[in-house]
Amino acid sequence: MTLSEKIQNDQIIIQTPENKDQKSVLPDVHTGCHLQFDRNEGKCGGIIEKIAEIEREINRTQKNKATEYHLGLLKAKLAKYRTMLLEPTGKSGPKGVGFEVVRSGDARVALLGFPSVGKSTLLSKVTKTQSEAAGYEFTTLTCIPGKIHYNGADIQLLDLPGIIEGAAQGKGRGRQVIATAKTADLILMMLDATKGGRQRQLLEAELEAVGIRINTHKPNIYFKIKKGGGLSFNATTKLTYLNERIVYSILHDYKIHNAEVLIREDATVDQFIDVVLGNRKYIKCLYCYNKIDQISIEEVDRLAREPNTVVVSCESDLNIDYLIDQIWRQLSLIRVYTKKRGEFPDFDGGLILPANQTVEQVCKAIHRSLVDDFSYALVWGVSTKHNPQRVGLSHIVEDEDVIQVVKKK
Repeated sequence: MTLSEKIQNDQIIIQTPENKDQKSVLPDVHTGCHLQFDRNEGKCGGIIEKIAEIEREINRTQKNKATEYHLGLLKAKLAKYRTMLLEPTGKSGPKGVGFEVVRSGDARVALLGFPSVGKSTLLSKVTKTQSEAAGYEFTTLTCIPGKIHYNGADIQLLDLPGIIEGAAQGKGRGRQVIATAKTADLILMMLDATKGGRQRQLLEAELEAVGIRINTHKPNIYFKIKKGGGLSFNATTKLTYLNERIVYSILHDYKIHNAEVLIREDATVDQFIDVVLGNRKYIKCLYCYNKIDQISIEEVDRLAREPNTVVVSCESDLNIDYLIDQIWRQLSLIRVYTKKRGEFPDFDGGLILPANQTVEQVCKAIHRSLVDDFSYALVWGVSTKHNPQRVGLSHIVEDEDVIQVVKKK
């Protein structure tokens, strides 16, 4: 359905051809504008049109102290409609073919990018899997897994089909690609160094629209829905973007009338909405610019200095080893070696674990019943004050530590 915008008497009126009489007015006390929407949602042009209209209203609204309340309500509605778009309710047709890839190895990395940026070529270079690569777009039509062997770890690398602008709305199998990316421990965003920075902005916008937050942490906000007692709002720090009125309005918009909110950092409206929805994924992202052999050395130097960025050339085998090392570092994996009493450590069969693991978690990785028989452990490595050090279950191990577990007698 095509929406017609008419400006009459300092009001923005949005009309639909089917029903011009049933309208509701959303006043904007800060800008003097009134948005009029069709009451009957069945007559609307769909969720995509609603999202586009709200985005236009956000873009044309001035950002200042007086409009932050109005913008907060618009952002809450925008997040709600995006969730409805990704998770449709009600009866639907037959399900499409998804990417059913069994998770294997110690970590999973998803290759994400536009068509013909070198994803399949990179997969063939760093793994033993051969993915078809050609000079035309959409060579890869399904998810192709490969495995990287590095520092004793098996890292699963997924070559996903190239996504296009509008993938968050389901274009070009975008929902399937991004749903698979949500299961990854790291997103490797492949970019074409010859095409400028807009491709990166478009990919980041698509990930943002589907609830993937890259290279950021989960907001330090305590939020709990209760059965009664109304809304409780407290903050332990000075807030710049949020206040009690905005928080209450957002919660009422989501039909939440009984909840406890405790904000421990200077969070934005978007971050608070993410906490309320509770379905956001916080994933690290490594930007990889390919085809650096086709640009100037000055441009290569500029791209290489950007944060979380690696520059490579898959065709010329430039900087591939450094890329694999950066993937290992971004995954924050550690190696822990085990040792039996009176024997040398087993440096061939070490344990691959996430960072900041305790001795208890190391014991569970060896065998689930080892914790019940645990007496103490001897640890050699950088996590100890002296070698060996007798430690308990709460001791945090570091990379390349050696551990000997002593059982109860």
